[in-house]
Amino acid sequence: MFDYPSYLEKLTSGEPVNNPFLDFLGIQMEEIREGYARFSMEIKPEFLQGAGIIQGGLSIALSSETAAHAVMTTLASGESITTIELKNNFLSMASQGRLTAEATVFKRGRVLVIVDSIVRNDQGKAISRSSATLMVVSDYSE
Repeated sequence: MFDYPSYLEKLTSGEPVNNPFLDFLGIQMEEIREGYARFSMEIKPEFLQGAGIIQGGLSIALSSETAAHAVMTTLASGESITTIELKNNFLSMASQGRLTAEATVFKRGRVLVIVDSIVRNDQGKAISRSSATLMVVSDYSE
C-alpha cells in the first residue's frame, strides 16, 4: 500500500516525489494542511484546444489532484484512497496565465470523503468548481 504520510512529508519539505503526472502537467504544490490543499499550474500553449482556450480536462485534472491531496492529509497509516465520483462545473474560460485550485475536505467519514475544489485564474475569477467523492480503503492484509 502507498505510504501517503511519507509522500506528503517529502512533498511539503520540497524533496522530490515520484508523481509523474504532476511533473508532466507542471502542477506545483503551494500549500497543504489538514483537510486543505492549494496547487497551481501554468497554462502552456500545448494545453489549448482549437478555440484557443485551455482544454477542460486539464482544469479538472488540476482540481482532482488538489482534492486528492487534501484528502491525503486526513489518512491514517494503512489507509489509501480512490476517487469514485467527480462532478465539475465549468464557469469561465482561460487561455493564459496560472490556474490555482483550492480544495477543502467537506466531510470525512469512515469510508467516504467529500471534497470541494475551486479553480481560479490569475485575477481570482472562478474557472471551474468540482465536488468529488473519494473512498478510503484500509489495508486488511494480514
